Amino acid sequence: MAIDSEQQAQTAIDAWRAEPPRSQLRLIAEASDSLELSRMYYEEKGSAPGMARVARCLALLKARRAELEATALGS
Repeated sequence: MAIDSEQQAQTAIDAWRAEPPRSQLRLIAEASDSLELSRMYYEEKGSAPGMARVARCLALLKARRAELEATALGS
C-alpha cells in the first residue's frame, strides 16, 4: 500500500491492526523505507510541503511502532 498522506498512513495502520504484531512491525518498516525514499525525492526537488507531509506520515508510523514495541515488552 503506497502512503502519500497522513490519512493513507492512518488507514494503513488501522488495516494492519488485524495482523499479528510481528507482521505489523514488518509492514511499518517497509512503509517507512518507502517514505524515506519519498522524503529524499522531495528534498532533492526542494519541496518543503512534500517533506513535511512525509515527516508527518513517518511520525504516525513511528508512534504505532512504539505502541507495538511497548506492548511486546509488557507481555
